[in-house]
Amino acid sequence: MNATSRYMPDGLCRDCAGDVPVGARRCPSCATPRILFHEELDMLSIAHIDCDAFYASVEKRDNPSLRDKPVIIGGGRRGVVSAACYVARIKGVHSAMPMFKALQLCPDAKVIRPDIDKYSAVGRQIRHLMNSMTPLVEPLSIDEAFLDLTGTERLHNATPAKSLIHLVDRIEREIGVTASIGLSYNKFLAKLASDINKPRGFAVIGENEALDYLDTLPVARIWGVGKALHRKLVSDGLQTIGQLRIQDEAQLVKRYGAIGQRLARFSRGEDHRRVKPHSGPKSLSNENTFFEDIGDREILAQRLWPLCEKVTDRIKARDLAGRTVTIKLKSSTFKTLTRSQALPTPTQLAETLFRAAIPLLDRAVDAAPAGSKFRLIGVGLSNFTDPLEADPPDLADPDFYHRKRVEAVIDQVRSKLGNDAIVKGRTIPKRKKPANTKSTRR
Repeated sequence: MNATSRYMPDGLCRDCAGDVPVGARRCPSCATPRILFHEELDMLSIAHIDCDAFYASVEKRDNPSLRDKPVIIGGGRRGVVSAACYVARIKGVHSAMPMFKALQLCPDAKVIRPDIDKYSAVGRQIRHLMNSMTPLVEPLSIDEAFLDLTGTERLHNATPAKSLIHLVDRIEREIGVTASIGLSYNKFLAKLASDINKPRGFAVIGENEALDYLDTLPVARIWGVGKALHRKLVSDGLQTIGQLRIQDEAQLVKRYGAIGQRLARFSRGEDHRRVKPHSGPKSLSNENTFFEDIGDREILAQRLWPLCEKVTDRIKARDLAGRTVTIKLKSSTFKTLTRSQALPTPTQLAETLFRAAIPLLDRAVDAAPAGSKFRLIGVGLSNFTDPLEADPPDLADPDFYHRKRVEAVIDQVRSKLGNDAIVKGRTIPKRKKPANTKSTRR
């Protein structure tokens, strides 16, 4: 926006949140040039906060020697990139990229295996600070959330924009990672805004400029447009959000289904979804990338079992029960296959999850071309419900109660002596018998 606009209010310093007179190039209080001017700055209250390169930032915080070096979070040469710092991103590294390709682009990068427990703990600290600002916090992932600061001016004696600056300052000072802010009048635009000038950014999209801003953005920037829908939209000649806006909403729904309504309304800058606080995850999963591709179903099933235990350990720790089982395979050509199925009753048991996942594994393998090998396997539970409903007795399965007791005993032993204290036999690799051998006597 033009800083000499007739209706331009005072600006804000993005470092100290001090007021900055229109036309100033530096904050009069702290002399920083990081100043924000916007004609609707005091009128907007829906925000999206997104931590900057979160996993990598936590690792750099914990190891200052990495501060100026390229850091990639991922699973070694056979895995994929989970996250990359901005130094690595400049070289072209991005999340979900195969690790070997990332290391070709950035051979001097420091590769660190992800520590999800540590990142989750830091995420909870950040969430606590967010909740101190407003009760209307809607987490999207471990390191990002929507916030609705409507009506908080009297509580904090500050506009939402000022309060957000104070919040990200606390996150940086107290927790040691940086975050970017997007501020707008709805969730869709706030999320777009938070990406505009990362890292340590603060961008605003107001109502007066929303349509102009959206006009030239690719349709892929609309929340929910995946690769398949993007290809379909582009093949239909709809490459930009501006091109979507001139389409009839009813025709978009007819052509693309229910998401057609979202396409139409988001293209007009309309998003009536409220910020809804929720604390529980929608799904919990675990996966393993192999050092060598695997085509043998028995070995795949063997690798599946410890993942089932890890998933249900997390389910039990969160006092949840899941009803929907999902299996995931990634082929040596990086094609992903998933299969899901609902259980008759929710479960917390690894054995139940494993038994339900095996037929899904068979279906996924059968769907792949003959002779396919796989580089990754994963399993998850979703559709959570009250744990009191989990694993009821099954008269048609007389061994069920015994399996449930065995798993409870295993959990008790591991809680006292560690996860390696006791394992099931299926965890131990089976030895293959040598071919054409004869027994001999001595």
